[in-house]
Amino acid sequence: MDPEPSAGRNESREFPVAFAIGLLIVAFVVGAFILLTRSIKPQGPGSAQKLSFDAADQSYAPNVHFTDLDLSHSSNLLNQEFVYATGKVSNDGNRPIVALEVTLEFHDPFNQVILRESQRVIDAPAAPLPPGQQRDFQVTIERKIPSEWNQQYPSIRVTGLVLQ
Repeated sequence: MDPEPSAGRNESREFPVAFAIGLLIVAFVVGAFILLTRSIKPQGPGSAQKLSFDAADQSYAPNVHFTDLDLSHSSNLLNQEFVYATGKVSNDGNRPIVALEVTLEFHDPFNQVILRESQRVIDAPAAPLPPGQQRDFQVTIERKIPSEWNQQYPSIRVTGLVLQ
């Protein structure tokens, strides 16, 4: 009797089992990676749901003012460009601001909106902005600004507000 044919059969049976186990391990690792990247999203300004902006909030919005606006450009090691809009936000009303969402709009020479970016500039866990106070803010624009941009400062307006 020749022992080699039975050894060949065992090896051919073991290969599909090992291959299936390998596929299961790869699927598990990929699934775990997907779940982790979904659950570990940054919880910074601009990453949560849109804030409400009802009639009471809209009537308070004229008390929010933006000053010292500045734009700066930066890039990372992957050669991705970022634009930072910075400035000061002041609460000239009589109620503390718990959360504030703003929208920046970049325009072309014909004053048409070519890029719109909304982000929160005040949000928990930061302390509310008390009446009569101001605070620095920054909005990061991770998309490339279209070449049609008129090179003027973007318009900025309140689009979400939570008052205390």
